Amino acid sequence: MKIEDEIQQKGFETELNKMIINVSFTANWLNLRFAQSLKHYDISLQQFNVLRILRGQKGNPATVNMITDRMLDKNSNASRLIDKLKLKELVERRECPNDRRAVDVLITEKGLLLLLEIDKELNNMEKKMQVLSEDELKTMNDLLDKFRTEVQNLESK
Repeated sequence: MKIEDEIQQKGFETELNKMIINVSFTANWLNLRFAQSLKHYDISLQQFNVLRILRGQKGNPATVNMITDRMLDKNSNASRLIDKLKLKELVERRECPNDRRAVDVLITEKGLLLLLEIDKELNNMEKKMQVLSEDELKTMNDLLDKFRTEVQNLESK
């Protein structure tokens, strides 16, 4: 369905305006689907993101600042998310041996097992979303990367 029909809007000021609204709408649409899939695991999208970041560390600890830098949602409070994951025994916090003020965060075995379970469900979900060719997906990714990079370059001038 076209974005005009989805949000019941006749037209847009510019193609750029339409693209911005379309990307925002589509991101929210995807987030809702992923959030619904995570609901029965009792974790949020942001908590899932933290767990994936920690899994990517391959057993090496991460600082809260590093996790914050890698979060998809930059408005997330990583410390609060880590506290919630700790209560669920999915992560552990340790005092950093090099800097007593810093805290190292590691994913637990329970956290890794939960991610494996979630991965199966999300992989099935992604298979159902495989409606574009590899070339179309590459083009879309390249255009999104280009748009974000160019705007950031303009903002830094």
